[in-house]
Amino acid sequence: MNRGLLYALVAYGMWGLLPIYWKLLHSVSPAAVLSHRMVWSLVVVGAILTARKEWAWIKRVDRRAILTFVAVALLLIVNWYTYLWAINAGFIVESSLGYFINPLVNVLLGGIFLGERLRPVQKIAITIACAGVLYLTFSLGALPWIALTLAFSFGFYGLLKKTAGLNALEGMGLEMSLLSLPALAYLLFSGDPASPSLLTGTPYVTALLVGTGIVTAIPLLAFAAAARRLTLTTLGLMQYMAPSMQFLIGVFIYGETFTPTRAVGFAIIWLALALYSGETLLRHRQRSQQQRKQRAQMARSLAAD
Repeated sequence: MNRGLLYALVAYGMWGLLPIYWKLLHSVSPAAVLSHRMVWSLVVVGAILTARKEWAWIKRVDRRAILTFVAVALLLIVNWYTYLWAINAGFIVESSLGYFINPLVNVLLGGIFLGERLRPVQKIAITIACAGVLYLTFSLGALPWIALTLAFSFGFYGLLKKTAGLNALEGMGLEMSLLSLPALAYLLFSGDPASPSLLTGTPYVTALLVGTGIVTAIPLLAFAAAARRLTLTTLGLMQYMAPSMQFLIGVFIYGETFTPTRAVGFAIIWLALALYSGETLLRHRQRSQQQRKQRAQMARSLAAD
């Protein structure tokens, strides 16, 4: 198997299975799990950066970068906390919807904030996705706020990181550095009864809490390795693997209800994603064919000379 595909499968596979991991920590409050995740992620990322001797990026961190990553860190808090709460409150299916919508949110934000021109099919896909969200809102009598919070918080998170000038591992190191002190303070002084310390918690829960840093860092590193070896088109199509797994886990493992009404809303959004993905794949093939023709023409020209 192509090594890039293997890395992508590890990354998206682990992200897809995360609901099961967070369910194992149902006895710990979302705020405590979030705090442990920040602290142990810093430990893991710090160890990796030290092993690689990759600390030179700190010299590039200026006041603007710190302010940017403060905003990035706040968005990460919103995203992670919402997701952790939703998983253990029985909203895995709606959480998966947020990550189905996210690629279209990214396209929308790119058009609004980065001046990226939206292609006609992209506009149609975004319109259809909006129709799906409106359908779910009116048919169920409530806005799918969990999905929208996850989609837009992660969308703005990616938008800010795109302009930050640090790679994924460096950026995560800075994010966790900014977040770990308040997270550690919460764990030590909050008095949260559902926040076991490493000394008072059971070995099982303690191991899971320490492991939050590993399950956060490994898929991130695998994704970074995959991104260096695969085209963005391939990665873009594979990104649906994680929410698909989450959706199946919610319905078939934890028995969350998936009514015909919700099925129609999801189907509308999946149609939008099918249009978006199909058009992206078609453009990629056309571009590849054009590049092959240009290389062939260049080879014939050199041979004629």
